[in-house]
Amino acid sequence: MSEKIVERGLPGKFDYLEHTADLYIVAYGKNILELFENAGLSVFESMTDTSSIKKKQVREIVSEGFDLENLLYRWLEDLLTLYYSENLICSQIQVLSLNIMKREDEIQYVIKGKCSGDYFDPNKHVSKVEIKAVTYHLMRIIKDEEKWKAYFVLDI
Repeated sequence: MSEKIVERGLPGKFDYLEHTADLYIVAYGKNILELFENAGLSVFESMTDTSSIKKKQVREIVSEGFDLENLLYRWLEDLLTLYYSENLICSQIQVLSLNIMKREDEIQYVIKGKCSGDYFDPNKHVSKVEIKAVTYHLMRIIKDEEKWKAYFVLDI
C-alpha cells in the first residue's frame, strides 16, 4: 500500500499522510528507539511549533504493552496525557530503554524515556490542532532495509 505524503513534518523524523478527517502520520527511525522518539515528537509538533518550546521541565515516561503496536499506542497516549494533565508540551524526547520480558506466561514490552519541554502558553506558543486521542486505526510498525516506520492516526 502506497500512502501519499500531503505535508512534511520534521525532516527525517515524520510526515503527514493523506487522511479524510484526522492526522495520519508516518514516523521514521534508524532504530526502534529513534522511531519511538520521533513518533512521540510528532504528537507535540502537531499541536504547536516545538522549536519555540524551551526545555525547562523534564518528565520520565514509562509505558508497557503486549506487542510493539500496543506499546506505541500506550507510549503516545502517555505523552498526550502529560499534555492534558500538566499542560506540558515536549520539544525533545529521549528513549532510554526498550525491554522485552516474560511475566508469568505473557510477553511484556516496556519503554522508558524522558521528555523535556515547557508549559504551553497560548500567548507565546502557536496553536495548531487539538489532538483528542491516539487511535489504533491504520497503526503498524515496519522495518525495511533502510529504516523503521510507524504509521498511526491521531484523532483531532
